[in-house]
Amino acid sequence: MQEILSAVQLMSNNQSTGGQFTTMIISMVLIIVVFYFILIRPQKKKDKEAKAMRENIQIGDEIMTIGIVGLVVRKSEDTVVIETGGDKSKLRIKNWAVQENITLTEKANAAKAAKANEIMEARQKKKEKKSDK
Repeated sequence: MQEILSAVQLMSNNQSTGGQFTTMIISMVLIIVVFYFILIRPQKKKDKEAKAMRENIQIGDEIMTIGIVGLVVRKSEDTVVIETGGDKSKLRIKNWAVQENITLTEKANAAKAAKANEIMEARQKKKEKKSDK
């Protein structure tokens, strides 16, 4: 009888330990998934956008590096020559140092503003039509 009771207790302890292990594994997987969606995925998206911006730099674009703003006068595979200041100083910088393409940012902001104006005009026309009725 003693042997049967000890065998039952041993089995219940093993099941309990297995359940705890499964819960721990599920918790770890959940934490990894949360980290992926909160940290890793947005960073990859941001890196992809920055890479695309650096690849699309054209001669004549105004860019910003680490606090330095200038116009692109020459572009090679891995460097960009920019012209800064009133004395037309030229600096050669690496592509990875470019933080922002100001020309593209201004064009995008202008396009957003134009679209917002179109929406507002459409709403005003719609209101005028309703008030005429």
